[in-house]
Amino acid sequence: MSYRESLKNKKRIVVKIGSSSLTHSETGKIDLRKLDMLVKVITDIHNQGREVILVSSGAIAVGKGKMGFDTSVQPSLSEKQAFAAIGQAQLMMIYQKFFSEYGQNAAQVLMTKYTMINDLSRKNAENTFKELLKLGAIPIVNENDTVSTCEIEFGDNDRLSSYVASVVEADLLILLSDIDGLYTDDPKANKDAKFISIVPEITKEYENMGKESSGSNVGTGGMSAKITAAKIATRSGADMIIANADDINNIYRILKGEDVGTLFLAHKDEDFCLIDHLEE
Repeated sequence: MSYRESLKNKKRIVVKIGSSSLTHSETGKIDLRKLDMLVKVITDIHNQGREVILVSSGAIAVGKGKMGFDTSVQPSLSEKQAFAAIGQAQLMMIYQKFFSEYGQNAAQVLMTKYTMINDLSRKNAENTFKELLKLGAIPIVNENDTVSTCEIEFGDNDRLSSYVASVVEADLLILLSDIDGLYTDDPKANKDAKFISIVPEITKEYENMGKESSGSNVGTGGMSAKITAAKIATRSGADMIIANADDINNIYRILKGEDVGTLFLAHKDEDFCLIDHLEE
C-alpha cells in the first residue's frame, strides 16, 4: 500500500482552515459559500464513521468585517483581541447554523498555549475532546485570542492545530490554506520553484524552505509555521497534509488517496514531549 493509499484508513482527523480561506479578499467578510461547503464535507466524512475535529481561524477577520474595520489597515494587538471577542461569537453562530442544517452537533473549544503547558488543564482538555467525540459531536477549536496573544502573533492556528492533533492522538492533520503545499521556493517569486509532493522526514533542508511571510493580509500563518506544525504532528504520530482551501473537496480527494497537497509522513517519537516544545 502506498503512502497516499494509507490515508483512506485514517479514522481521527484534525482539519484546520485559515482566516484567508474563510473570508472574501475584497472585503474581509466571511465567505458563506465556502463555510457551508466546509461544514457539509466535514459532516459527510463524519457520517462515514470518522472522527473529525475542526480547528478554525477567522474570529478576528469576522470581527473586523462585522465592525466595518478598514481591511487595508493593520489593527493593534488590543484591537485584534476586541475583534476576536466580537468575531468568535459571530463565527460560532454561523457554524452552528450550518451544522444544524446537516443534522450534526458541534461544540466550541477555546484553547491557549498554556492549556497545553499546565498538566491539569491539558488533562481536562483531553477529557473534553474524548467525551465530545464519544457523543458524536464535532469540536470546533480556536485560539482564545481575547485572553491570549500567542497565535495572534505566531502561526494563525497552524501550530495550535498540531497541538490538538497531539492531544487527541489524531492519525491525520489536514492544513487547508491559500497555497497548494510546500515548494522548493516561493512560487510567486520564483517561477522555477518545484512542488514537493511527499516529505519523508523533516530535515534542515525542508525547514529552510519555510517562509516567515504569509500570502494574505488576513491570516498570519506562513510556511514556517506550517513546517513547525508538521514537526509536532509527525513526531506525535500523525501524518500531515498542506492543501489548497480554494476547493474544499480536496478533503475528499486526500481521503481517497489522491495526490493532493504535500504529505508529511508520521514519525512517531516515543520520547517526544509536547510540553518541552511549547516552552521553547
